[in-house]
Amino acid sequence: MNSQLKYEIRKLSHIEPNKKYPALFLMHGIGSNEQDMLSLVDGLEDHFFIFSIRGHLSQPPGYAYFTIKGFGQPHREVFDEGINKLKCFIDDAVEQYPVDRNFLYLLGFSQGAIVSMTLGLSIGNKIKGIVALSGYIPDFVKEDYAIQPVDHVSLFISHGKFDNILPYDWGVESYKYFSNLGSHVAFNEYQQGHGISLENKQDFTNWLLEDLKK
Repeated sequence: MNSQLKYEIRKLSHIEPNKKYPALFLMHGIGSNEQDMLSLVDGLEDHFFIFSIRGHLSQPPGYAYFTIKGFGQPHREVFDEGINKLKCFIDDAVEQYPVDRNFLYLLGFSQGAIVSMTLGLSIGNKIKGIVALSGYIPDFVKEDYAIQPVDHVSLFISHGKFDNILPYDWGVESYKYFSNLGSHVAFNEYQQGHGISLENKQDFTNWLLEDLKK
């Protein structure tokens, strides 16, 4: 693939000729990498082509999709660049792999959840579903981006009640924002901080498999 972004792929164990399959695009948190996200989706390679995408910016000990200038404030130009690279990555993956355009899913944690929700708002109903774990939507995305219709997009948004990195209320705001746009949103809260519990993992896995049937 000609993408500028590095990635890991997990293919279905059995691929039939001339058949297309759902795709799941994974985006990690700041300072992490594409390998960390793969552990969250063990077993889902039986249902999806899985693309785990590394952020293009160095952020020791790992990588990032954008930089921040303050609490909840990404650097706008860097953020926009990251979103554009991710859009191109998705387009390239659809062109070069037997991926069903009608079954594209995004899954991200923290910074990965931020870019996943932004991509959903930018791409709109071409995305079938989004799993956003402990993220938020930047104000400039709501105010300045060309928000696309998302009334056919399903979301699983989750947040820890005791998150001291990205406040729980930001997760609630994301839920309300997408709901007001007509999306089908499941919001789950967990008695945890900034992380992904086993219960959370089981819940979003079940949600993905159920949504595939719709």
